[in-house]
Amino acid sequence: MQNSSNSSGKCPFMHGSTTTQENSVTKWWPKSLNLDILHQHDSKTNPYGKDFNYRDAVKSLDFKELEKDMHDLMTQPQEWWPADWGHYGGLMIRMAWHAAGTYRIGDGRGGAGTGNLRFAPLNSWPDNGNLDKARRLLWPIKKKYGNNISWADLFILAGNIAYESMGLKMFGFSYGRADIWHPEKDIYWGSENEFLAPSENRYENLDDPSTLEEPLGATHMGLIYVNPEGVNGKPDPLKTALHVRETFARMAMNDEETVALTAGGHTVGKAHGNGDASVLGPEPEGASIENQGFGWINPKGNGNGVDTVTSGLEGAWTTYPTKWDNGYFDMLFNHDWELRKSPAGAWQWEPVSIEESKKPVDANNPEKRQNPIMTDADMAMKEDPIYREISLKFKEDQEYFSKTFAKAWFKLTHRDMGPKSRYIGPNIPSEELIWQDPVPQGNSNYDVKVVKKSILESNLSISDRITIAWDSARTFRGSDLRGGANGARISLSPQNNWEGNEPARLANTLGVLKSIALKHKISLADTIVLSGNTAVEEAAKAAGFNVEVPFFSGRGDASQEMTDENSFSNLEPHADGYRNWIKNEYLDKAEEMMLDKTQLLGLTAPEMTVLVGGMRVLNANHGSSSTGIFTDQPGVLTNDFFVNLLDMNNKWNVLGANKYEIIDRKSGVVRWKASSVDLIFGSNSILRSYSEVYAQDDNKEKFVHDFISAWNKVMNADMF
Repeated sequence: MQNSSNSSGKCPFMHGSTTTQENSVTKWWPKSLNLDILHQHDSKTNPYGKDFNYRDAVKSLDFKELEKDMHDLMTQPQEWWPADWGHYGGLMIRMAWHAAGTYRIGDGRGGAGTGNLRFAPLNSWPDNGNLDKARRLLWPIKKKYGNNISWADLFILAGNIAYESMGLKMFGFSYGRADIWHPEKDIYWGSENEFLAPSENRYENLDDPSTLEEPLGATHMGLIYVNPEGVNGKPDPLKTALHVRETFARMAMNDEETVALTAGGHTVGKAHGNGDASVLGPEPEGASIENQGFGWINPKGNGNGVDTVTSGLEGAWTTYPTKWDNGYFDMLFNHDWELRKSPAGAWQWEPVSIEESKKPVDANNPEKRQNPIMTDADMAMKEDPIYREISLKFKEDQEYFSKTFAKAWFKLTHRDMGPKSRYIGPNIPSEELIWQDPVPQGNSNYDVKVVKKSILESNLSISDRITIAWDSARTFRGSDLRGGANGARISLSPQNNWEGNEPARLANTLGVLKSIALKHKISLADTIVLSGNTAVEEAAKAAGFNVEVPFFSGRGDASQEMTDENSFSNLEPHADGYRNWIKNEYLDKAEEMMLDKTQLLGLTAPEMTVLVGGMRVLNANHGSSSTGIFTDQPGVLTNDFFVNLLDMNNKWNVLGANKYEIIDRKSGVVRWKASSVDLIFGSNSILRSYSEVYAQDDNKEKFVHDFISAWNKVMNADMF
């Protein structure tokens, strides 16, 4: 059968819709609220199935055998990707570092905890050039140990073993990072449409690094930290130092940790730029199918070894690049440096003069020696007065440097793993660190019913109890497993002064609950959660449903000394759609900010919907605002929010920015005020479909039970 001439060459299927966004809702209606981030890691993407638990599986691993195999890997070069000096340590350290180094304290996103380096965009960032080879070198080990070791754990373990094999005593290591199976959609890496676009796109004022757009940490799209050649590729160590300080601070690193990490990362390995970077093939995501996931293929020479081009800089930093020593500081301070261009055309610093014996041996030819190099960030460690003082201290005390680096590396690679109680394996450090947000074990041996009775007999309203429990628990971030109700840090600085927590009201509620906790010899954290649960039960009973909210005891109370106030300030909410509050006017819409908080809490779109509806009728708004309280019986757990939102006897008017009113069509009487967060549940087609479920006459009981389920999920998000 012949095709007709007018159909020749046309595909009978979906015309590329499986690989492009041309038919997507967001293409046609770009302002539509996109709920995809709430369901980005649906179980359908996970090949292990819903019954597999990696944290259980990894405990059965033969840790010693795995770590021996990793040690062996370091010095077993493969012909298809030779090792520098016969040791893969530098490459593995860079892979681990770049997996972990995307973490930022602002929203807790990024980091190594999910194995996201396997997927776009990270697998194809310019700064991650040739790390696809490092991952492929690990494949035989992953294949051997299978389900019992995740890629996420392997990436960091490879870095640790690399340092160990080169002589550094590590501070510790924890297993337990479960892999994701789909690119992350919730992480904002910047608005640029091209990699390595000029830094001005990210700063209000490039001369003031603190104006870097929140929550970003890197100076360019596609970089982990800063441009190694200098700000916008223009060498200036003092200016670079300011940007290094800001970007490391956004990982919650202080100056000493920053110097230690910079020096420790460059004590071993080398940079690669021995060739023409312009001839490299596309990155992995853009490469041809026959390249099987490899990118940046170099057609010149062997394409690897001596011909490797990665960052564009070329050379090692120390005399012995496969040995942990103090060579970095010796090299940096014992020589004068001048700017030169690498073979790939990148700016790098090289010594004005150097003894032949101080030069590192060529990575591929032991008969030759090459000049060492420094990046602009390395020179900042010498030129910036603060960094210089720290560097000289490290130079004179290698043991102190080694210990400081090992601790900083541990922090870098474990920052997104949550509290120490989540750590797994034989190499967990005994020392508890403040950035792990320690919380003492609480008392579980008490009569919950007796405590609940005391709470009910107090003068606290349903709104008071709901509010303090929610405000305490909502700080949880699934991104780095920080925050939550455990620890009762809502009673400590800085949380007790946050505007979103209504400090005056909070102080009154805390006063009542603290006396109850003291009376029953239990933690304030447990008491706060119980107070919220009693409010939900009381409100449900008023609606005609006798229910009991599940409760798990044993939370502890942190002290002020256990609390890193500076890093906890990043958990402060700027908006809370669940309490119908926004601190200021922001570029992002209030409903978009609610989605962000919902994703961090680990909630689904239906859970978000039922929680908002419940919080409104429970009168939990910030500042006792009446906005969105679509009910004539506040404090009763009804589905009135949804019923009245969807009631076609009403119409809706705009009053101003994020201000609306709901008017009775017949009488013209204003019935309620509303925000955009309220009305989005009737205007967005997906959210309206959920709202319709909860507005149905036959789903009043379902609404109560679903609200309790979602509430319980938030209250216990941090109970590992």
